[in-house]
Amino acid sequence: MLQQTGVSRVLERYDDFCERFPTPAVCAAAPASAVIEEWRGLGYNRRALHLHDAARRITAVGGRFPDDLDGLLALPGVGPYTARAVLSLAFERDVGVVDTNVGRLLARLGGRRLSRAEAQRAADRLVPTGQAWLWNQALFDLGATVCTRRAPACAPCPLQQHCAWRGDGADPADGSAGVSAFQAPFEGSDRQCRGRLVEALRSGPQPASAAPRLMGLEADPPRAGCILASLLRDGLVVEHDGALRLPG
Repeated sequence: MLQQTGVSRVLERYDDFCERFPTPAVCAAAPASAVIEEWRGLGYNRRALHLHDAARRITAVGGRFPDDLDGLLALPGVGPYTARAVLSLAFERDVGVVDTNVGRLLARLGGRRLSRAEAQRAADRLVPTGQAWLWNQALFDLGATVCTRRAPACAPCPLQQHCAWRGDGADPADGSAGVSAFQAPFEGSDRQCRGRLVEALRSGPQPASAAPRLMGLEADPPRAGCILASLLRDGLVVEHDGALRLPG
């Protein structure tokens, strides 16, 4: 849920989601449409399909959750950040976790732009033995509240004496791998239109001919057709006999 969605929004949905799907087995037994329905408000609905698929895979091996990097990366929708976060926070393994805040902090500490591999090596190297659970959460908080993107508070920063940048000169975090770059506005984006259609289908099937209207694209049917095609390819929407619905 925390992939590309803020903590405050996740907290609004987390308890209800876990109450409905308390275990991988319960999630796997439910239709994909039920998981998408419960994903309401979190955005990036494809993650709901990935979660459902991952739950099925875990259930198929007796409910054993992977506890190594390769096993976690084999699950749908799980990349290096999520896999390492699970290893650190769930299994307390000594691995560094690089989200956008930590990536920015590491680039500033080193005083230069970092590639993704360099940032990960730096994160792994800094983890105190046996303290990854606390250390990674401390770096998350430090990057989110002190070493911020626009107005870093260098003076009170506990890492100031170790920082090569300290707010002086061009920011080495700009252009570093893993650090958020400018994103196009959500308003009017294809992502917004995709979300509108999925939201409408949460209430039940709709005629395929209504897709442009449901997306807010009545004036641009070709664009609506391209967006619908992408939803069908992603498996988020199913078309049958001229009607659209959520999968399974």
